[in-house]
Amino acid sequence: MPLSMYQASVPVFIRGLTVLAALLEKAAAHAQSTGADPSALVNARLAPDMYPLSGQIQRASDAAKFAVQRLSQGVAPKFPDEETTIGQLQQRIADTIAYLQSVTPEQIDGAESRNIALSFGEFKAEFQGDDYLLTFALPNFYFHVATAYGILRQAGVPIGKLDFLGPYPL
Repeated sequence: MPLSMYQASVPVFIRGLTVLAALLEKAAAHAQSTGADPSALVNARLAPDMYPLSGQIQRASDAAKFAVQRLSQGVAPKFPDEETTIGQLQQRIADTIAYLQSVTPEQIDGAESRNIALSFGEFKAEFQGDDYLLTFALPNFYFHVATAYGILRQAGVPIGKLDFLGPYPL
């Protein structure tokens, strides 16, 4: 049986967001055990011109929900980017997962040939649904997940590759 658009999107996004939630749990535990200020973690960044941890979580959330919105032709919830605590970031992840879980395979399967047009400032691109998912949406999502991991790792949170990969079996 071939891999469906749903299988290649919704469960993958949910898994990545679940990993982010687990990384945030470890960050909170690290802050508590070391006496570090959790807001310093939320505001940490890898470089001055990059989003802080909060922004990386927000962008991963947006990447997942807007990809599914585009593929399903539905309407994703809008979340203002106001999270300033680990708990608020956890809630954003939970809300994003809840939306993703509400989308059915029937809403996405068949989207491989759907036209997806993007326009962000000067960036403009058109994709077929499968190319959009595989060459833009998933890489964009994992860029923000990996960057969030890197921020926490650089900040001294004791995480490793297996934390990024998540629990097995599913």
